[in-house]
Amino acid sequence: MFGSGFRGDEVRVLVTGSAGFIGYHLSRRLLAAGHEVVGLDALTPYYDVRLKAQRHAMLEAYGRFRPVVGRREDAAAIDAAFSPAPEVVVHLAAQAGVRYSLEAPFSYTDSNVTGTLAILEAARRTPPRHLLIASSSSVYGMAGKPSAELDMTDRPVSLYAATKKATEAMSHSYAHLFEVPITCLRFFTVYGPWGRPDMALFKFAEAIASDRPISIYGDGRMRRDFTYVDDVVAAVDRLIGVAPVKGVPISEADSLSPVAPWRVVNIAGGRPVELLRFVTAIEAAMGREAKKQLLPMQPGDVTETAAEIELLRALVGEVPQTPVEDGVRAFCDWFKGWRS
Repeated sequence: MFGSGFRGDEVRVLVTGSAGFIGYHLSRRLLAAGHEVVGLDALTPYYDVRLKAQRHAMLEAYGRFRPVVGRREDAAAIDAAFSPAPEVVVHLAAQAGVRYSLEAPFSYTDSNVTGTLAILEAARRTPPRHLLIASSSSVYGMAGKPSAELDMTDRPVSLYAATKKATEAMSHSYAHLFEVPITCLRFFTVYGPWGRPDMALFKFAEAIASDRPISIYGDGRMRRDFTYVDDVVAAVDRLIGVAPVKGVPISEADSLSPVAPWRVVNIAGGRPVELLRFVTAIEAAMGREAKKQLLPMQPGDVTETAAEIELLRALVGEVPQTPVEDGVRAFCDWFKGWRS
């Protein structure tokens, strides 16, 4: 399951944001493979806490899952999560959402910057074999072309993106100063069952089911590198065992730092889809046509996200690439059952 180095081992993994969308799916995959998972989550009310509680309850059905409920800024919660010391840390907890960062900016610096610093400090005290940290495709800004890990990321167009850029910069300093192997994961528009209610797919499905119009920004011409959640966690699972080694790049495309065991990796399918095609897939899966309101771009949005995934393939080999129609259908099947 894990990549080279951890293959065949049973590993204790700390997953922050374990009640969140990606954190739940990754934790479930690790538990199903026989690993021990400690899940740290504050169960904050950014969206319906019942959804987070249901995810944690399903994980607790596994005997090897131990939940720790608390904020990363809380020293007691961090101590509980890091005792006994995890061999791997996957730090996914964050304040998500580009548009919400316009309304509650301090929640982003508190969670994404201060919260990440707490994880880095804990990893300095009890170094794991590998620390993986969630970043975002939003760090690329208005790239205008498929984004590669060596591209410049100095022009974020939202506060959310800026906090993710800060996360990457802070983690690099800790990898350099304390020799903690760190991989930053640049996720591209992850979707699937048990997704977040603030994301477009959930909002569109809810509106269609309720016979309400859907708001399509950018007049429907925006393109996103939609990445199905099972494909994402398969890639992260394999990357867990491929910790960066200072001075040992794997190719010219490697983002490995010249001064630290640190790299960034795009996690995506590498196949951008126009938003209107995404909506068509939702309509087909829901069995109803949407009432569409075409609107201009929103502040902080980017026209297109598209990933180069050469580095990901070099590190872990081919990963599944679920077609968007299949992934949307899986989400809508789950959504109908969850909503009823």
